[in-house]
Amino acid sequence: MNGSVLNRRGLIEGVSALTALWATASSSSAQVLDKSSVFRSAKGPVASLPPRPELIVRGAHVLTMDATVGDLASGDVHVRDGIIVAVGPKLQASGAEVIDGQGMICMPGFVDTHWHLWTSIFRPFVRSDVAEVSFFPVTARLGALMNPEDNYRSVQLGLSQALTAGVTTVQNWAHNVRSPEHADAEMSAMRDTGIRGRFAYGTPVGAPDEQPMDLADVARVKRDWMPNDGMLTLGISSRNLGAISNAGAGSGRGFLTIEQIKKDWDGARALGLPITMHTSGASPIKPLDEAGLLGPNVQLVHPLLTTSEEREILKARGVSYSIAPASEVRRPAALGEVQLGELLESGVKVSLSTDHTTANVCDPFGSMRFLFAVHEHRIGAKVPLTMKRLVQLATLDGAVDLGLADRIGSLTVGKRADLILIRTTDPNMSPPGDPYEALVSMGQSSNVDTVIVDGRILLRRSKFTALDPSRVVTQARESAEALRSKANWPA
Repeated sequence: MNGSVLNRRGLIEGVSALTALWATASSSSAQVLDKSSVFRSAKGPVASLPPRPELIVRGAHVLTMDATVGDLASGDVHVRDGIIVAVGPKLQASGAEVIDGQGMICMPGFVDTHWHLWTSIFRPFVRSDVAEVSFFPVTARLGALMNPEDNYRSVQLGLSQALTAGVTTVQNWAHNVRSPEHADAEMSAMRDTGIRGRFAYGTPVGAPDEQPMDLADVARVKRDWMPNDGMLTLGISSRNLGAISNAGAGSGRGFLTIEQIKKDWDGARALGLPITMHTSGASPIKPLDEAGLLGPNVQLVHPLLTTSEEREILKARGVSYSIAPASEVRRPAALGEVQLGELLESGVKVSLSTDHTTANVCDPFGSMRFLFAVHEHRIGAKVPLTMKRLVQLATLDGAVDLGLADRIGSLTVGKRADLILIRTTDPNMSPPGDPYEALVSMGQSSNVDTVIVDGRILLRRSKFTALDPSRVVTQARESAEALRSKANWPA
């Protein structure tokens, strides 16, 4: 916390004072906007992004994640107008900008399917080892004090980390949309960063359980923001069925009856939108299925307590599950274990996610590595898991989960050019061996050299081409300090 040493009493007193403020904070669209807020909308202002040049990556170790194409120990990827037009050895591309892929792995960008980006600026306040100021109490209380510009800055801070880690697509799990302006701010941050993603519109933390989702504003977002150039899509993030048993009192997340969930989900489906929901406590799968609510447009998050019968239901209904291993292994033992092996064995669609970056870090390499270690410890050879399967989990399977596999997730001719280059000449990766082993066992975000999203080069030689990271960090710090002042948080 800015280098200050806080004692437990000071933290608790600060939380008590914040609780009083939280009780009076608005959690509806009637919230008065802070005068410093910048108006952002689908119409602008819009940040300047790099153009989409015709380019060719030459001589890289190409991992296509396309079973019909396979991998190339030395291959080229030709991109024009944001589309992959050819993949193969020694391609002809007269006039195209050449990116030297020697000593690099070229692969699809990582797809992160569940990330609470709005919480990114809470790092100065969260302490994983102090219950009173752990993730849930801090986000619930400070979340009620955020103005739209805070949301914009927090989302952009998170997305700047995403790009440096090789993430090209993210589902923004936005369960603190306090007003239409907050929704527009988060969508604007995604657009201005140049990343691809889904905005999963959610209810504000602290909202009464009986308050339904603002489906009128969800419809407005769809009308104003969709269709666009295909970079952004829309869904809803649902509150849980039953309590989030590990969140504790005052988590602000809410828990609904089947009847209440049905109202929100029916509204989303009437708009043609997909649905995502946490399953952090007792499994809701059978009640949801008995109510006829499960289907291929539903993604669940945190697979910890599913039974074999429930997994058969998920497979039959086409439901997917997002795994956030760094968060899930911190849950109490009573909440179960990360069930990757069981889901794969049952044929359930699975993907990989960060969850949040207040006490976690966006690191797809570390997530794959960690997930492999947990799987080996729990199940091992009973359900074979290869390094290549883990890379697929972090790329193509994420695209499948978000309904984008026809556009991204593999280096396939005709798909959009979302790809990354990873140096194998760095000390931790050299001398290179099997590329999948290198990615999972040794890879780090610092090895990400180039990030291309929809044909735009957003990161080159590990440096941003358009985004100003110093500005992003400065503005995030300003918002965090403003929230500290509003909340009378311990200095």
